[in-house]
Amino acid sequence: MANIKDRLEEDIRNTMRARNQERLDTLRFLKSQIQLTEKNNLKELDDAGVTDVIAKQVKDRRESIEMFGQGGRADLVAKEETSLGILLEYMPEQLSDAEIEALARQAVADTGATGPSDRGKVMGRIMPQVRGKADGSQVNAIVSRILETGG
Repeated sequence: MANIKDRLEEDIRNTMRARNQERLDTLRFLKSQIQLTEKNNLKELDDAGVTDVIAKQVKDRRESIEMFGQGGRADLVAKEETSLGILLEYMPEQLSDAEIEALARQAVADTGATGPSDRGKVMGRIMPQVRGKADGSQVNAIVSRILETGG
């Protein structure tokens, strides 16, 4: 199976042939962000590193959608939602709330967390397990709910 960067390169070529400018812009921007990260870290990224870059782009798009929505800019919301959909194609399958909750409950049990003050311990335990498969704010909300209600 080809790695994510190879798949991205192939998709850029195919998108150029199809003359889909919006998709091409998103893919090229993603490629430039991967290259910038590699340049800054002075090493080539593996699939996990590339997934981290994509996850950051997904997070940025979600924040932009929220901000543009608050500003009443439906045109920009639509553009960002399209880009978000394209980026999500490169992410691993996302975990459901139920799957995250199961992992969170296990992390609470493993760390012996008893209340909201233990959120950092639980998050430190669970985030490596859900890396690239769940949004951090979603995980944080579930962990907080579990810790505040005592289970």
